[in-house]
Amino acid sequence: MNYYAAPVRDLRFVLEELLAHRSLNLPGFEDATPDLVEAVLEEAAKLAGDVWGPLNDVGDKQGAMRHADGSVTTPDGFAAAYQAYVEGGWNGIGVSESLGGQNLPEVVASAVQEMLHGANMALGLCPMLTAGAIEALAHHGNDDQKAVYLPKLVEGTWTGTMNLTEPQAGSDLSKVRTKAIPEGRHYRISGQKIYITWGEHDAAENIIHLVLARKPDAPEGNKGISLFLVPKFLVNDDGSLGERNDVTCASIEHKLGIHGSPTCTLSFGENGGAVGYLVGEEGRGLNHMFTMMNEARHKVGIQGIGVAERACQHAFAYALERTQGRSPKARGGKDCTISDHLDVRRMLLSMRSRTDALRALALYCAAELDTARHGENSDARQTAQARADILIPVIKSFSTDQAVDIASMGIQVHGGMGYVEETGAAQLLRDARIAPIYEGTNGIQALDLAGRKLQRDNGEALTALLKEVAATVEHLNADPALAALGRGLAAGLDDLKAARAIVLAEGKDPDSGADAVQAYATPFLNLAGHVLCAWQMGQSALSAKAAIDNGRNDPFYTAKMRSAEFAITQWLPVGRAQRAVIEAGVQCLSDLEVH
Repeated sequence: MNYYAAPVRDLRFVLEELLAHRSLNLPGFEDATPDLVEAVLEEAAKLAGDVWGPLNDVGDKQGAMRHADGSVTTPDGFAAAYQAYVEGGWNGIGVSESLGGQNLPEVVASAVQEMLHGANMALGLCPMLTAGAIEALAHHGNDDQKAVYLPKLVEGTWTGTMNLTEPQAGSDLSKVRTKAIPEGRHYRISGQKIYITWGEHDAAENIIHLVLARKPDAPEGNKGISLFLVPKFLVNDDGSLGERNDVTCASIEHKLGIHGSPTCTLSFGENGGAVGYLVGEEGRGLNHMFTMMNEARHKVGIQGIGVAERACQHAFAYALERTQGRSPKARGGKDCTISDHLDVRRMLLSMRSRTDALRALALYCAAELDTARHGENSDARQTAQARADILIPVIKSFSTDQAVDIASMGIQVHGGMGYVEETGAAQLLRDARIAPIYEGTNGIQALDLAGRKLQRDNGEALTALLKEVAATVEHLNADPALAALGRGLAAGLDDLKAARAIVLAEGKDPDSGADAVQAYATPFLNLAGHVLCAWQMGQSALSAKAAIDNGRNDPFYTAKMRSAEFAITQWLPVGRAQRAVIEAGVQCLSDLEVH
């Protein structure tokens, strides 16, 4: 029941037919071919399905274990599975060749990430954080730091962490108190960080902590925060590992889900101060860390999609084998599996269509990131980056919220059997529930979209994106068989445009603008997510219909047509209701007295 098969065909559909492998045409990817990408996906599917996937249940049941000396043991098989990942070169597939990576496009790396997170979210968190550390050091590290740390991080021989949160400083990082005392060419770091994912473990030989801290003379607030590199083991001049640094795992959290992922409280400086090295400029720590977080936020969205895919597979498998009730007389009236009941089919198709839509939008965003980094000219790069900036909070927030709902619906398909642990459906919901919380809660993502990204350019980047949505509407309307989808998408587009106008206008009010944007942010992001996902499903319908018209009578394309139809005609209307929420105003929230 708990088997996972990587959705290679679905991923290829997005890469090959929706995106037409456009990232492969960018400068720097001349050696990457469609055949190579196909081979990469097939091999990643084997790693995900054969090596990582079977350990998902093991990790949930065993969890990570902290010992008296502060060391942490991961669940049985996790360290070996991670080594298989490292030995296959998977950690560097999206990293440039100049840094020792395989120089494949971000969109391909994202497809691989989905498979790994679908197979085993708890284990997938380890390389996800390392990817962020690579990004931060590549952009902000000095030459010595890049030479010493990047090769091992790119290999995956060393792993990376992100150390932001403290007991008194959660989302408000201006309250960070961890200290960094200058001492020659390094600093002595002291303080405590909490909720550090894979902060201590036995899967790699060294762990590189990126830590936010303050110098003694630093000003209060965000401008006083700097970023420091603090290795678990110090590194000798010849590159070998030296003595253990003054970093201790004080405890690990006992969590609702992702039990196989050690979430640590790290104590720095219990014996004189941990040795740390300044990364980038003093006082620019938050700016530098957000390089890492932006990478991580897109991948958290991908992570949610991976879990949603596994929940789909789980629910479909159960529905096809569970015999219960009779089919309607119109369809024979015989004993049937629950997959024959239309309400169950509604749930199954809802799960499948949403997962398809989320995947398409996330990979579209990854392709924009490729253009932002490798576009032929600065205009193309800037336009793509602006579009990715709009999409990333949607990918992170909308995908993870939907993943929780999809996993919950998977339990509903199972009925009572879904509520007991033996079937594995409950684990997927427990695991998925963290994703809307970390890397900036989804409310913060909504504020980023409505309060910062939308306001800074008066909505220009979103407006440009919506022109592409309008073009898809025209293409759908041009085909009589798809015109109903065109009308549905057009209605959603009109709603989003109206909501955009309200949020922009309210945001300019000097007295109430901040409150209004806060109140509208989450409904606005939800509306944007529904419309943009419906847009991608419109594109899917166009591609699938073209394939069928060209004689490719493959049930795969018929399924894509049904998925697109459901998304636009039955799921999008639910999201369109967010316009009414925004138009209702904020007075009820402003007037509420909280006791």
